[in-house]
Amino acid sequence: MQDKNVLYYGDNLEVLRLHIKDASVDLIYLDPPFKSNQDYNVLFAERNGTRSKAQVKAFKDTWTWDMEAAEAYEDVVERGGKVSEAMQGFRKLIGDSDMLAYLSMMAPRLIELHRVLKPTGSIYLHCDSTAGAYLRLLMDAVFGAENFRNEAIWHYKRWPAGKHQFQRMHDVLLFYSNRHGKNTFNVLLEPLTKGTLKRWRGQKSRVEFKNGMRQVTKITKEVSKGAPMDDVWDIPVINSQAKERLGYPTQKPEALLERIIKASSNEGDIVLDPFCGCGTTVAVAQRLNRRWIGIDITHLAVTLMKYRLEHTFGDEIRSEYDVIGEPVSLSGAMQLAKENPYQFQWWALGLLGARPVEEKKGADKGIDGRLYFHDEAKGGETKQIIFSVKSGHVTSSVMRDLRGVIEREGAEIGVLITMLDPTKDMRKEAAGAGFYESATWQNRYLRMQILTIEDILRGKGVDCPPLGRTNVTFTRAAKAKKSDDGTNDLFE
Repeated sequence: MQDKNVLYYGDNLEVLRLHIKDASVDLIYLDPPFKSNQDYNVLFAERNGTRSKAQVKAFKDTWTWDMEAAEAYEDVVERGGKVSEAMQGFRKLIGDSDMLAYLSMMAPRLIELHRVLKPTGSIYLHCDSTAGAYLRLLMDAVFGAENFRNEAIWHYKRWPAGKHQFQRMHDVLLFYSNRHGKNTFNVLLEPLTKGTLKRWRGQKSRVEFKNGMRQVTKITKEVSKGAPMDDVWDIPVINSQAKERLGYPTQKPEALLERIIKASSNEGDIVLDPFCGCGTTVAVAQRLNRRWIGIDITHLAVTLMKYRLEHTFGDEIRSEYDVIGEPVSLSGAMQLAKENPYQFQWWALGLLGARPVEEKKGADKGIDGRLYFHDEAKGGETKQIIFSVKSGHVTSSVMRDLRGVIEREGAEIGVLITMLDPTKDMRKEAAGAGFYESATWQNRYLRMQILTIEDILRGKGVDCPPLGRTNVTFTRAAKAKKSDDGTNDLFE
């Protein structure tokens, strides 16, 4: 039995193979990239008075048929069985296309998800019309067509787009069980409409005709609690003003995940999301007293999930889950920097609560991250700390560049995060930048600071006014509260 919830950083295929046991998961929800040939940027909604939005390219939703895709395809085909036959059929139908590359990425992951699912478990695959037809056939091959339960439709309204066709206003959830008729399923009821309730409550008697005679019969039957829920779900998308909105481009509404988790799991069950994104699944699972496993391939998403959990459930949530896959030593950090400099950068910034910034021409040049805060009793002007992250050799010129950026941006503090120890000249440059003085806290802080990775791993942070709730870098999730049934509900 899983003792603690777990958040994994890494490729979900590798994590599944190395860390998740056979038949150990009760419910799987996955919202993989849709093969929609679009680049997603993570947009963090500003709550600091500025108009611009910081953008970070988290992943690129494109797949190309190349050597890597061909190897993935061959690996699946060589295993034999129905999945192999399905993939060979796809290749005959669509050729060595980008869609085949996408399916070659999905197939081994679905195979692993089938392995980890309990006999009583269920899986919901979230998709759209782009690849939905192919994914349905692939799911039939992996889980068995006889284990198909529903094609649930998530219907929503949004700003119309496109011409010469009906407006696309729905996604599809492919719902499969692991064994025919053995899956956990809790019947959910559609609440009665106000009109129906009014008619039922106001009707004390009814007219019946018996043996040709008109009779008045009192109604003694209790009002129904509702009809069993159907497979078309009208749930609004997250609007721009919603409190649960975090600015993540593919964020799904909590109401959608709540419906899935309540229907196909019970309290204490394990819920897995292998494409975790901003963590809606794990947040709802936590609120509904389920155990959970979340996996994502970007440190940016992992950082966002950690902040979401803490803002929603409080600091005590940290003791309820582990994070696996993040560097915990200098050697691990060096390895990450070697493998993926951007992931290293996002990880290092996340340790200090800073938000990454996409390197682009103009105002953000020379800035890798920002941290916004309020330094006055009643909010006041939003102030900022800017960050520069270096994983290689550094000299005093880096500090001079940082000082120039501080002055250009009007920032209160600038911080250099470095893998290697700073030189004596670098420390001298930092000291020469003077101090930022906080009238509220009656203290002063070095305007230019240097933190090594070892410093940060030992718990050292930016020397600045106490952040706490004055930190407005990330959009905060709504707080959870205990409801009458003991579960956590979110404030409206």
